[in-house]
Amino acid sequence: MKAFASYLVAAVVLSAVAFVLSPYQTDVYRKLLLWVTLALGYNFLFGVAGQVAFSHFTFYGIGAYAIVILLFQVGLPLPLAVVAGVALCVVLALVVAIPATRLEGFYLALATLAFAQLFIVVLNEGGAVTGGTGGLTGYRLPEMFGVRVSGPWYTAVIVLLMLGTLAVLWRLDRSHFGRACRAVRDDAQAAAAMGIDVRRTKVVAFTLTSALAGLAGMVYAFVDNTVNPPIFGLENAFLLLFMVIVGGAGRHAGAIVGATLLFLLPFVLSPLIGHHHPLVFGLVMIAVVLFQPKGLIGLWDRLVARRRGPAPAAADTGQTAAAVPAARQGAR
Repeated sequence: MKAFASYLVAAVVLSAVAFVLSPYQTDVYRKLLLWVTLALGYNFLFGVAGQVAFSHFTFYGIGAYAIVILLFQVGLPLPLAVVAGVALCVVLALVVAIPATRLEGFYLALATLAFAQLFIVVLNEGGAVTGGTGGLTGYRLPEMFGVRVSGPWYTAVIVLLMLGTLAVLWRLDRSHFGRACRAVRDDAQAAAAMGIDVRRTKVVAFTLTSALAGLAGMVYAFVDNTVNPPIFGLENAFLLLFMVIVGGAGRHAGAIVGATLLFLLPFVLSPLIGHHHPLVFGLVMIAVVLFQPKGLIGLWDRLVARRRGPAPAAADTGQTAAAVPAARQGAR
């Protein structure tokens, strides 16, 4: 009940922000929320399950294109289009995951990178279905029950998506499945020896996070009412990886911090150094890897540890050690 109240308060506060922002600020805010949503999902895949995959942003694009095509070319109603879009992401994720999860580390990354590049080629060569290099434009979110959700109210939909994604992944991380994912990440052979089905765990983690990314892509499709190949390019897949590493892999709070920092950084740096801001990304990445391997969230952990002082166990040990001589003297 307490957790539900916390999510409810967060939903109200985050949604209320959109009602006081300008249209441009609202657009930036919406995209920030979507990047945080993506980072949360990729953090589970990379930080918790230990899979280095570059297809997460691709499924974001698959979801975006799927909802537009299903709604305006196939003619499905919105609820059925959403269900069909998620189902498509699940099927494609299984097609990629079942053979790819046999691979380890660098080879898994290469396989998913090839899939991401194939997706861009399909978009560019898709003709009228995908709109080719120009993408699909000029559509609007259909009405439901005579009401079209738009403006700040659509931002509330994105907030609910982000908080829902966080709630699902938070519960999964603390479940038996989450512990299995971390065990496979740390040592797949030891996890198998403990009775964990390593391959199934990898496939489920990959498919689940891909479906969540596709759902986020469906919501994104109606932010700018435009989808085109450059939006889902490979550079964004790497940016998503950087967000998780900089924030702190394996930590939900780290994903939020990393996504927020790296998304907003260009808006701060561009007026100062122009288009050279990617160089700062590189410097930040090098500094984090060298000096703060646990990510920026590790700095917060250090601060909290210092404020709490020495661990209670250490204090108890000292008291016990001091009490032993006194007890011996009393016995004499």
